[in-house]
Amino acid sequence: MSNKEYRPTLAQLRTFVTIAENKHFGTAATKLNISQPSLSQALVALETGLNVQLIERSTRRVIVTPAGEKLLPLAKATLDAAENFLSHAHGATGTLSGPLSIGIIPTIAPYILPTLIELVRDKYPDLELHIIEDQTKHLVQMLRDGGIDCAILAVPTNTAGLQEIPLYEERFRMVVPAHHPFAGRKDLKLKDLKEVSLLLLDDGHCLRDQIVDLCRKAEFNPMPPNHAETRAASLTTVLQLVSADMGATLIPESAVQTECVRPAVETARFHDAASAYRKVGIVFRGSSTRYDDFSLLGDLVTRSFNQVISQLPR
Repeated sequence: MSNKEYRPTLAQLRTFVTIAENKHFGTAATKLNISQPSLSQALVALETGLNVQLIERSTRRVIVTPAGEKLLPLAKATLDAAENFLSHAHGATGTLSGPLSIGIIPTIAPYILPTLIELVRDKYPDLELHIIEDQTKHLVQMLRDGGIDCAILAVPTNTAGLQEIPLYEERFRMVVPAHHPFAGRKDLKLKDLKEVSLLLLDDGHCLRDQIVDLCRKAEFNPMPPNHAETRAASLTTVLQLVSADMGATLIPESAVQTECVRPAVETARFHDAASAYRKVGIVFRGSSTRYDDFSLLGDLVTRSFNQVISQLPR
């Protein structure tokens, strides 16, 4: 019989949610920065107080019980509500304030962050931004685990439990060696991708997937069938390879000013009808009550992007 006077603590709910999301006590303890015995004690206290088994333990795996599955979204919503309460308590002004952890993918972060941070400091000086740069799949997992509050990603993510606000569309530009026939052109079509040796980012980068999708629309596979392809972990390295005349690549327009200052490379634009672009949005947990905060932050992200693009030569 449950204790009607019992009230779970936020720490106990966070323990339950983290174990349920990771299906592993060791991983959950590491993410919460506590010992496994402390983790187990918090879960036992929660289950005892509720008189409900939330997690089924065995030597080989961790299983969320049917009761645990029903209570899990409520526990997540409670934690989100508590975070929202704290953010407003830091300054109940109706504006962004207090701590906010934001994930950003590597093909966005270096190019808009300087402008974004400047805008945040000017408009919302009480906001404490914590920036995490990582690949989309890792940021999505961190969102689901509660490790970050929101993320700036290419959308849609098509991930259950996450909500997104579209922010802007960003064109791609082709980057080629300076002597290439495409250099300076403004009328490229998707079929022109077949005429270059494309250099791609490593697996896990959404930009790689986006370029591959464009190639498929042009009805060809950009990956060599018989030998390993050349690829890199960062756009900076890819551009170094282009400048060494090892191939061509596509980059988002916001990266042009930073990455295309090398004298050995030139850019080329696609015709509007080619639809060579990506959509960027701000993504967060559907259970979060901070929609207004994320919308305000999204406006600043869009302003930052537009400022960067406005500085490109026409």
